[in-house]
Amino acid sequence: MSVTHDIRPARTATRERILAVAYDAVIEKGFDATSVEEIAAAVGISRAGFFYHFPDKNALARALIEAQVVEEGEMLAGIQARAAELSDDPLQQMLIAMRLMAERYHGLPGGYTGCILASAIFQDRLFDAEVKAANQRSQLAFRERFRGPFAKIAALYPPHEPVDPAEMADLLNVVITGGIVVSRAMRDPKVLAQQVLLARAMVKAVYRQD
Repeated sequence: MSVTHDIRPARTATRERILAVAYDAVIEKGFDATSVEEIAAAVGISRAGFFYHFPDKNALARALIEAQVVEEGEMLAGIQARAAELSDDPLQQMLIAMRLMAERYHGLPGGYTGCILASAIFQDRLFDAEVKAANQRSQLAFRERFRGPFAKIAALYPPHEPVDPAEMADLLNVVITGGIVVSRAMRDPKVLAQQVLLARAMVKAVYRQD
């Protein structure tokens, strides 16, 4: 039993190292141009060592997607919790949260490096149905995270035009994802934060504050 206990942390560390190396490579050049061989070489293991942890690139893609969903979920949950501490009003909570998002994105060294979810979507021809389903779940999770808050806002501040809370949540998702892409294309880290702040102004304008 002690031998098994000693080996398991090493296996976990190797798996996490594979994910870290793969993340950097995929963000830099996409899934298609990232090979198992280069990941294995960077980690210092053989191809067989890679396949011990991940049977194929589909399994690797699913793990990367799931890891990013968890990481971003924790970040957004922290921001929402902080906004709730600062205001009891649902609209003000959303506006505070969006400003905190913009500040976080603006404060990242070198800007937001990229998005595994976007990379997987743009290259979904490479993946099996499970990877595509994992990516879909990630988008639905973002929608569900913000649909409730937008519904609470609408209940207190009827919108000037009919808008569905789920669609407002999707709008925020689109702004963030699109902002990442444009920031990278323009080589300007400020673009993402600016777009989130512009979306914040739109949210403020949509809901009546008489």
